[in-house]
Amino acid sequence: MSTTTVVKPEIIAKFKTHDTDTGSSEVQIALLTARINHLTEHLRTHRKDFHSRRGLLQMASRRRKLLDYLKKHELNKYTDILAKLSLRK
Repeated sequence: MSTTTVVKPEIIAKFKTHDTDTGSSEVQIALLTARINHLTEHLRTHRKDFHSRRGLLQMASRRRKLLDYLKKHELNKYTDILAKLSLRK
């Protein structure tokens, strides 16, 4: 997912569990991952942008909490989302 912009409707359509799903853990994790990847590319060129770096750390923390929740309650969805987003190696 090395896109230059974050396209929310495409990400939501890919990870939603039903037609009106926009806020499930899987969708939130996918959106945060896209934003984290986008911001990481920004920070590679603008190394001194510390305000954006703080936002990146907050997003990574929020994603970590959502992943922990998913791991605790629905392990099979957790492993599926890790594979789809290639978060673990």
